[in-house]
Amino acid sequence: MAKASAPKSDAPKSETPETSLSAAPTDILDQATDAALRLAGEIPWKDVTLRDIAHEAGVSFAALYARAPGKSALLDRLSRRYDGAALKASDDPSPDVADRLFEVIMARLEAMEPNRIVLIAVARSESPSPRMAGRLALTARALLEAAGIDAGGRRGALRTVAMTAVWVRILQVWRDDEGALNRTMAEIDKRLKLMRKRLGQIGAGF
Repeated sequence: MAKASAPKSDAPKSETPETSLSAAPTDILDQATDAALRLAGEIPWKDVTLRDIAHEAGVSFAALYARAPGKSALLDRLSRRYDGAALKASDDPSPDVADRLFEVIMARLEAMEPNRIVLIAVARSESPSPRMAGRLALTARALLEAAGIDAGGRRGALRTVAMTAVWVRILQVWRDDEGALNRTMAEIDKRLKLMRKRLGQIGAGF
């Protein structure tokens, strides 16, 4: 069990972190993000400090602070990593746009699944903020673009707002849906059909 209250040396740890979401990450932000996930699995996220994360990652606190002056920056990095899983899923797209959107959403959730418990704990300890809202909107935009749906211009802005609301609802269901994710998949299908209908009514359909 990590001790958040115990003073730690700024010197990097000599040992290599035992687990990582990516193979041997070399970027300091990826190293710190992996370390943050490990610590969040051991102690409450609110008690994890950036200095704790630097120590766990085996990197200099000063070097980490220069790239990420707060934990939110690491959550941004983690979100972009999961967004990347959705974008990668678009490399072999379905011919149907609705199927593509469903598939990229599932690809992102599947990337998150191995860290479900930690991600839920972190999300519940985070207070709503403009930064969190921005993070959700960026994911919504990435999901649309990954599915081949234009998220630019006025119509794209309307689509992004709608997709953000859908994504938030999907996350709420996913957090309580373990195993085969049948409830989550049903919710995705339901919310996407409703979103397409409503966007079509305001000239932003796809």
